[in-house]
Amino acid sequence: MTENYIHSRYLLVLTLLFCLLFAVMAINPHDRGDWMLENLLVVAFALTLGMSYRAFPLSRLSYTLIFLFLCLHEIGAHYTYSKVPYDAWMSSAFGVSLNELLGWQRNNFDRVLHFLFGALLVYPIRELYCRVANARGFWGYFFPLELAMAASMLYELFEWGAASLFGGDLGVAYLGTQGDIWDAHKDMTLASLGALLTLLLVLLANFWLNPHFRQEWRDSLRVKRRRPMGEDELEHLLQDSNQVTDKSSQR
Repeated sequence: MTENYIHSRYLLVLTLLFCLLFAVMAINPHDRGDWMLENLLVVAFALTLGMSYRAFPLSRLSYTLIFLFLCLHEIGAHYTYSKVPYDAWMSSAFGVSLNELLGWQRNNFDRVLHFLFGALLVYPIRELYCRVANARGFWGYFFPLELAMAASMLYELFEWGAASLFGGDLGVAYLGTQGDIWDAHKDMTLASLGALLTLLLVLLANFWLNPHFRQEWRDSLRVKRRRPMGEDELEHLLQDSNQVTDKSSQR
């Protein structure tokens, strides 16, 4: 079997498993309105992945990480994040309250998912940067971290906008702050921390396994273009434009 065949079959299995979970979690969710809001971005994201597959297939590792995050997200969407009964599951299965064990005073399923947002999705983001923007060395870690942090911030703005638009119980359920005025800040911090930890693991793996790691790191921080930009670049562009115009007028 070819590598492409194995890759496509693997992605098909993940897609079918996610569709099955999506269908099950769509049955009688705790709050239908909140479930629909939670899945707006999921549907858009899934369609984007599907349409881009032929032109830009990701690695099986990236698809697996995305799959894991989306599956956990669907559980949160079904129950409403602030009401996911993970503590009851833990107590039923092991006779131990996770909240009591960790000293949590609230339902922290949403906090865990924000951490995993950064931890699981930053690797696909890094793959995008390395393969499209040709990011190498330092920039192959810094830019993915920045984009993961920015995506977390944009999601918090999306939550705020949706909650402001719909208001009422739906807005409260979608925000899921549970009375914490710093909820958005903590969520963004956890997403950033998750992304940072994953990138540190990737960095250590490359440091250990890639014989060109040190050279790539040094080259990435080397100045590639010594001429200043800004007004100097603008003047240079204007000169080039005038020369092209003069040549065209002489023909």
